[in-house]
Amino acid sequence: MNNLYWIALKSIWRKEVTRFLRIWLQTLIPPVITMSLYFIIFGNLIGSRVGDMGGFSYMAFIVPGLIMMSVITNSYTNVCSSFFSAKFQRNIEEILVAPVPTHIIIWGYVGGGVMRGILTGILVTIVSLFFVRYQVYSWPFVIFTLLLTSILFSLAGLLNAVFAKSFDDISIIPTFVLTPLTYLGGVFYSITMLPTFWQWVSKLNPIVYMINGFRYGFLGTSDVSLVITFTMLLLFVATLYFIAWRVIESGRGLRS
Repeated sequence: MNNLYWIALKSIWRKEVTRFLRIWLQTLIPPVITMSLYFIIFGNLIGSRVGDMGGFSYMAFIVPGLIMMSVITNSYTNVCSSFFSAKFQRNIEEILVAPVPTHIIIWGYVGGGVMRGILTGILVTIVSLFFVRYQVYSWPFVIFTLLLTSILFSLAGLLNAVFAKSFDDISIIPTFVLTPLTYLGGVFYSITMLPTFWQWVSKLNPIVYMINGFRYGFLGTSDVSLVITFTMLLLFVATLYFIAWRVIESGRGLRS
């Protein structure tokens, strides 16, 4: 990579990471508190009545899904809010007119979203250890699923920011699309418990595959094919990246 491009990439990435670390009380602590409440309510209080799920305690079963939920939300939110703020304040125009390839701009912002998602996931994982003890079944599956999912939703947040015309627009997708898909993605239950028809419907939800791929890394069990899981992740990442590159390269919705 050209040295100047490498400097540009590091500059954008450092700016993004510094931005959310500077306000860590607002960016890192709230998701940890929220997930802690899930652990207490669903894990300790309700989980003791539910019993085992797939051969594991209910708490151990939901932990991977809750970690992935926090990663998805924070990766998406970080890039969406940051890029839209730069667009709203016209700061993004300075980057667009600079001799920097579109790929550098995308990876700079995505890198910030991935870092926030991973840091949040680590913090939530640490908190979960106060509630349940478990051994990771496969670190490669955990890391690969975590990285691909955080990249995917960072790209999705970037696209949301590009097309958003107001601050209200950046909350529509998380509220009406992301949240329902996440809660119906098998975080709190195994889709094998559902009737056949609803199992088929659930498999149309891409988040089901991400959560199950991550759960396999932790527990060694999955409700869906791992081949399909990683094929879909790679396909979605490639598709969203191409769309992001096209719209930013063309300046659609970015240049006045």
